[in-house]
Amino acid sequence: MRIDRRDFLLLRAGEPAVLSCEQLFMRYLDSQIDGTTAQLFEHLSADLRGLTAVRLTDTAWLARADLKAQLDAVLASFAAGGGHVDTATSTPSPGTE
Repeated sequence: MRIDRRDFLLLRAGEPAVLSCEQLFMRYLDSQIDGTTAQLFEHLSADLRGLTAVRLTDTAWLARADLKAQLDAVLASFAAGGGHVDTATSTPSPGTE
């Protein structure tokens, strides 16, 4: 079964595209197990190319500094290329309410 990268990351198309930080967190954990973390962020960067805006949802899931640092680098590059990053209202992650 072939999985499209956008489906894999749940980067929903549209303007702005929507990136669920909860789903990214889950994929990040998986990538750490199988050694594909660099590819995960390369694919995210590639998916953002050609877009003008991205909206982050569920940002409470970015509590891990290592995940946030890697995502921030991708988003900084996106913004430097003229992209706009919007952060939706954060919802608490499980166990933090």
